[in-house]
Amino acid sequence: MKISNRLCLFAAVLGSSWLTFAQSKSKLTLDEFFNSVSYSSVAISPDGSSVVIGTERADWNQQIFRTDLWLYRDGGKSGSSIESALIQLTQSGHDTEPKWSPDGRWIAFLSERKTSSEKDSDSDDDKSKQKKKDKDDKGETAQIYLISPAGGEAIALTQGEEEVHTFSWSADSRTLYFAARNPWTKAQKDEYKKQWKDVVQYRTAERGDTLFALDVAAALAHHAAEATKEESEAEKDSDLNPGARIIATSPFRVEDLITSPDGSKLAFVTNSINQRQEKTEDVEIYALDLGVAPIQPRQLTRNQAVEQKLHWANDNRHVFFSVEVGDVTGPYRDLQPHLYWVDSKKPDSEKPDREKPSSETGAVEQWSKDFIGPVDQYAVASGNVLASARLGTEVPMYSVAQPSQSLHKLNGWEGTYEILSATAHSPRIAFIYSSLQKPAEVYLAESADKLDQARPITSFNKLFSDRDLPQGKPYRWKADDGTTVEGMLIYPPGKFEEKHLPLFTFIHGGPADADGNHFEADWYQWAALAATNGWLVFEPNYRGSTGYGDKFLMQIVPAIVSRPGKDILEGVDALVKNGIADPDHLTIGGYSYGGYMTNWLITQTTRFKAAVTGAGAIEHLANWGNDDTTMDDAYFLGGRPWEAQQSYHDEAAIFQIDKVRTPTHMVAGADDIRVAVLEDYLLEHALYSLGIPNALLVFPGEGHSLSKNPWHGKIKVREELKWLQKYGGVPSPN
Repeated sequence: MKISNRLCLFAAVLGSSWLTFAQSKSKLTLDEFFNSVSYSSVAISPDGSSVVIGTERADWNQQIFRTDLWLYRDGGKSGSSIESALIQLTQSGHDTEPKWSPDGRWIAFLSERKTSSEKDSDSDDDKSKQKKKDKDDKGETAQIYLISPAGGEAIALTQGEEEVHTFSWSADSRTLYFAARNPWTKAQKDEYKKQWKDVVQYRTAERGDTLFALDVAAALAHHAAEATKEESEAEKDSDLNPGARIIATSPFRVEDLITSPDGSKLAFVTNSINQRQEKTEDVEIYALDLGVAPIQPRQLTRNQAVEQKLHWANDNRHVFFSVEVGDVTGPYRDLQPHLYWVDSKKPDSEKPDREKPSSETGAVEQWSKDFIGPVDQYAVASGNVLASARLGTEVPMYSVAQPSQSLHKLNGWEGTYEILSATAHSPRIAFIYSSLQKPAEVYLAESADKLDQARPITSFNKLFSDRDLPQGKPYRWKADDGTTVEGMLIYPPGKFEEKHLPLFTFIHGGPADADGNHFEADWYQWAALAATNGWLVFEPNYRGSTGYGDKFLMQIVPAIVSRPGKDILEGVDALVKNGIADPDHLTIGGYSYGGYMTNWLITQTTRFKAAVTGAGAIEHLANWGNDDTTMDDAYFLGGRPWEAQQSYHDEAAIFQIDKVRTPTHMVAGADDIRVAVLEDYLLEHALYSLGIPNALLVFPGEGHSLSKNPWHGKIKVREELKWLQKYGGVPSPN
């Protein structure tokens, strides 16, 4: 078909206008980047008309990350504007984990606000600063609060020194079940303090959890009367909450408590009391039959896996779960997160089977076993399961109705779907979606078959859409053993697919994770900001990454850094050979496991002009002893230190540190127990003794994640960018 000259002229004008529009967008600044809003939770109401949303954003004055709850509601209509339909539900800055009551009348949530009687309203600067000081000095504990979706003051339902670890509504909305550490009376506390003073009894003094049932009406009545009467001596002498009764105890910490749809059972997963992942036996799923006396937890799983993300199936019999690390089928090995369910009706006297699907009770069964990627998130709808699951650099949404069925990809957009929420009484789905050029927002779809017509119900990150964001694409290369390896290339704005660009190899942590087509703006993932500052960012999904099958992930064993290290260097070689990367301006960096790899790779080559590394081990012996997740450390290295001495030596950067010539910038959290700050001190001391340019920043009060003070993450990235520019030879574009 011949195109008319008029149409050609129109196309030329349109193309010119679009180019002018793209060029008119300003570039993202450091301040804008760190004012992004992230979403911690999305929960759709039972009737599908409303969505409660948890947000996290930096509060620069208070030097904290605010966590607030917002409510979107449209009464079942689809035409409401975001501005008119979205309201701020809480304003304390310390509110998380919202859960709807099944009747839709209440939203319960956890809060670490200062006092149980504090009003849920804005406070002046002095009061806010005092709240922060009190929290820092005393350590505020998470308690259950209740608020109406119509708004008003949040009501404290629990109180005391022991924090609530998890909670769940009863099916009739009359009861809240919750777990907290076994409470002590005042006399017990005084006796302990008298005997031990400030001495820490490591492990010995730890105690497990108690599960309570709290009558909501009684708790509300107590709250109403609280202001008119003084606490009794009995109440002062106990951490028990008024209206709460003990239903069970556990020698472990209780997490992820859920109630069956018919209200007859509870299920929960345990963790070690100190939350260190040292034994898989500490992490198992249990069930409680509420109508049977005495109520005694029944163990449903016995395996070498760390179960997480529980959800009851609609049949009131099976409990869905995924696995963070480990394997449900036999000896410990790290697999990708898959979706399983376990039958809750196994007699307590019998041990649950391991991965033996059958009609018998107690079987653990994997859903959609033919899917090669990880099931990152899932939600149980009325007739099926919805899942966001990674394949390579994309994370689409899928649906599946039976365990033996394959995942069915829904008709959505390219990019990443996260934190799904569905309900049995409405076809609507709420979720978070993002792509490289589309910042993360919460969306609402009328049904699964209308996913591509979903509408955003938040606009907190709209500013990013008005900026000239980088473009990216997947990149593949062949490893030395013939394996195809994939990663992402993020180009500087306006330079998509240009050649001979300065390269920043940015290595993801995990290692069981992957980079891809998504948008994130924080201290950990700042590829968009690096690209805006002139770097072609290379994000390699090396051996050990998810989204490429369990075999690909497990090939990291026992070569914990050397095998993925080869993959990464071969990717850099391919980029240079293809003329994409400038060989004279190569830099590298990463955090956590990305820090492990950075520390290793600067001992393997001198071609990197600058390195930025954070919270990464430089040896494995002390790191095994200090790490709070020692199971996977030993697995990756082929055993515990005395069982795999050669691997602990050969895979450690410290024994090859004399080869380093790369100027290296280091960061660490002072209170990190995932990768102790001692690893960073060791690296800094080694580089200092060798005369290699280096710098170390230690952030007080921070653990492995820089989640306490937003200034720490901002300063981290600011200084890392300066380091790359100083030693990488690329002038600042600003």
